[in-house]
Amino acid sequence: MQIDVKPLSKVLGLHAFIKGEGWDYERITYDYKIGSNEKNVSYYIRIQAYALEGDIDRGDAVVKILPPLLGKHYYPHGIEYGEDEEFSTNLIERATGLIKNAAKDLQKYAK
Repeated sequence: MQIDVKPLSKVLGLHAFIKGEGWDYERITYDYKIGSNEKNVSYYIRIQAYALEGDIDRGDAVVKILPPLLGKHYYPHGIEYGEDEEFSTNLIERATGLIKNAAKDLQKYAK
């Protein structure tokens, strides 16, 4: 999907995705934290986008959204998005539902 960065940030914010600190003039990320009963483990859905035109910092960028990632955070080491990670069916279904709901709201802003 291609979309202006301002409505992307607004809609994802309404769906509890937090803009990552790793943005720059060309790339931006949004994360959704999913808690876990496992000790020192949490899960994240990451949505990434990159600018096709304009500048993310100025807020005038048109971005392309990349496929979402599901990651597992191991405290204190960090998040792993690798193919070796295993996720429960319930977690995958929950993440898929969250992404579909956000995508449905983003459709009206798609270019």
